Amino acid sequence: MKHLLLTQSLITILTCTCAAASPGPTVRVPIVAIMAPQDRPYPGILTLNVDLSDIDRKVVRVHETLSAVTANTVLLYPEWLPGTHAPQGPIDRFAGLKITSGGAAVAWMRDPIEIYAFRLTSAPNADTINIEFEYLAPTSTKVGPTEIDRDLALLEWNSVVLYPAGYFSRQILVDATLTLPADWTFGTALEAQHTQGAVTTFQRVDLDRLVDSPVYAGRYGVKLDLDPGAKVPVHLDVFADRSELLAIKPEALAAYRNLVQQAYRLYGSHHYAHYDFLYSLSDQIAQHGLEHHQSSGNGSYPDSFTEWDKTAAGRDLLSHEYTHSWNGKFRRPADLWTPNYNVPMQNSLLWVYEGQTQYWGKVLTARSGLWTKQQALDDLALTAAYNDTLPGRDWRSVRDTTNDEIINPRRPMSWDSWQRFEDYYSEGALVWLEVDTLIRERSGGKRSLDDFAKDFFGIDDGSFTVATYTFDDVVKALNAVEAYDWKSFLHSRIDDVRQTAPLAGLERGGYSLVYTDTPSDLSKADEDKRSEADFWFSLGVTINDKDGTVNAVLWGAPAYRAKLTAGAQILSVNGTAYESGVLKDAILAAKTATAPLELIVKTGNHYRLVQVDYHDGLRYPHLKRTESIPARLDDIYAPRS
Repeated sequence: MKHLLLTQSLITILTCTCAAASPGPTVRVPIVAIMAPQDRPYPGILTLNVDLSDIDRKVVRVHETLSAVTANTVLLYPEWLPGTHAPQGPIDRFAGLKITSGGAAVAWMRDPIEIYAFRLTSAPNADTINIEFEYLAPTSTKVGPTEIDRDLALLEWNSVVLYPAGYFSRQILVDATLTLPADWTFGTALEAQHTQGAVTTFQRVDLDRLVDSPVYAGRYGVKLDLDPGAKVPVHLDVFADRSELLAIKPEALAAYRNLVQQAYRLYGSHHYAHYDFLYSLSDQIAQHGLEHHQSSGNGSYPDSFTEWDKTAAGRDLLSHEYTHSWNGKFRRPADLWTPNYNVPMQNSLLWVYEGQTQYWGKVLTARSGLWTKQQALDDLALTAAYNDTLPGRDWRSVRDTTNDEIINPRRPMSWDSWQRFEDYYSEGALVWLEVDTLIRERSGGKRSLDDFAKDFFGIDDGSFTVATYTFDDVVKALNAVEAYDWKSFLHSRIDDVRQTAPLAGLERGGYSLVYTDTPSDLSKADEDKRSEADFWFSLGVTINDKDGTVNAVLWGAPAYRAKLTAGAQILSVNGTAYESGVLKDAILAAKTATAPLELIVKTGNHYRLVQVDYHDGLRYPHLKRTESIPARLDDIYAPRS
């Protein structure tokens, strides 16, 4: 006992001595904090000149003049971007920053913590500074999706602006000019003040409006009127790789015009002075969709117009982004609204923002005639089947996927079916279908989610002012349409880990999910367009049909159990060189055989024999009509008059 006490005393002495001599790291106090945004007018003007004419090197040159500057001014490069719901400002493409005032250089330093912030470290000679930098757009797809090509370009203003900290972005006024190649035209929600040669000067707007109004430009473009004679114009501004790709079929133009009218009948309002669908038809420029209040950025296959009958899959893109003008831009989740672009967002209600938009986007696609009813049903079958076979639902809730844009900004994933990715879109849409059919059933067909859409998103017709909402607001509005325990209903589907997909809406809609050995016409056309063979619901794999490379493997499926992974190349099937038809025949033959499928697979420099023990044949999802239940889905997809 005495020895133990001496040892403890010695430890105490040594500990105290060491602590006094070497205290170790302490919490560092950061340099002066960046001023939080305040809702007050910025006293100066930001003049922004953007030169996008260097299309060969894909370098965008920026010159800014900022007045009302002080020695403490901090410049911010937009980090948290609306529509992406994440810190995806492309600061890695920002270069060449030079700041001057009165002809003299002004020194600057990047904030060591907030790397999107730049501090002036020497006092300007006057209250105005000149700012120059370049935005280096991707020169290859290895850097990122292509934004500038020989005949077409996409410009997001957030990538080419620095703005002063300490103010709400809506309180900063901007005079912007844009220089394009001499023979190009452009589309944007901004109002042009005048154009002289290749330079266009836009009317003064606040920074919010500027960033929310991207520009699509190109050598070959056409502007289509989607609401002829309307006081509030809606246009489809199309840009393509070649002029002949701009020829739109009459039935396609009619469907896009119907989209506008069906949206008005659904929401009973609009929240824009005019609306521009910015649409690229290109295999050179990134194909994507991004919502804005008075426009949307969209991209699709070059032959989307000229091969109209073969490009139905994905045709809900414009309907989805258009719906965001009501849900997401005008009405916005309270935790997704931020005072400027460097305040973090929270994504807890993306299953409303994106999930219900996904639902209405597909409904409006059917109601407008962009899809036939059968195409809408076939698309829903794919959504239901995907979510029903998704293994990641065993451990992860829909709510947790609302963080995915922040966790992984759409980079490739090794096992996305196990990790889940942005399922607040597709599963969110299934939840809203369940809500819609439940309201219809409980009200005897007198009310539906259409009533919610008009009451919730249709308020303040003509207003541009963002109206935020919370979860409780959504529940209250649903109860105003049909009294029910919506709070518990939504929590159970969004917050709980559920091993089965929410298919009750589909079933209450008068249909059931079934599988056959033949893909739907919609699925087959999409496979052909993407050059992909889809065995997702059988072997659990999708394959590049050009070279046999595995694109994705379903976690836990037969292909997974056989240790196939994405990136592997299938060279042969049962001794015959790989073709999708050969693999399909082998799967069908295996239904009456006991031997496994034998694949020769190349992974890197290694070759191996892979045996896939599967005997259930080809499986493709379809919806089958349940005659004993009212065809509520048919009514949901029917156009409104």
